[in-house]
Amino acid sequence: MIMIRAIVRPEKVDEVLSALMYAGFPAVTKMDVYGRGKQRGVKIGEITYDELPKELLLTVVPDGEKDFVIETIMKAARTGPKGAFGDGKIFVTAVEEVYTVSSGQKEV
Repeated sequence: MIMIRAIVRPEKVDEVLSALMYAGFPAVTKMDVYGRGKQRGVKIGEITYDELPKELLLTVVPDGEKDFVIETIMKAARTGPKGAFGDGKIFVTAVEEVYTVSSGQKEV
């Protein structure tokens, strides 16, 4: 299994969640996060905003669905046809084991 962590703009999170639901991947954890990317925040006049609000979405999918889910997230999270700075990042990691808390069972 694969864990996909997507950091997206707050105004795009509903589009991403809808796209994932429509694609058959309803299980997502969402968290409010703050941070900055390579551009080191945004400077407006004399003020620099270096902790910008974003949303972190976590989902775990079968290995074979990884590319489809990543493409679904990218299409929904991208600002405009070519995208823009600050649209977000996607991190992919392997998941070694999964357990269901209520039953205590290990998932296969």
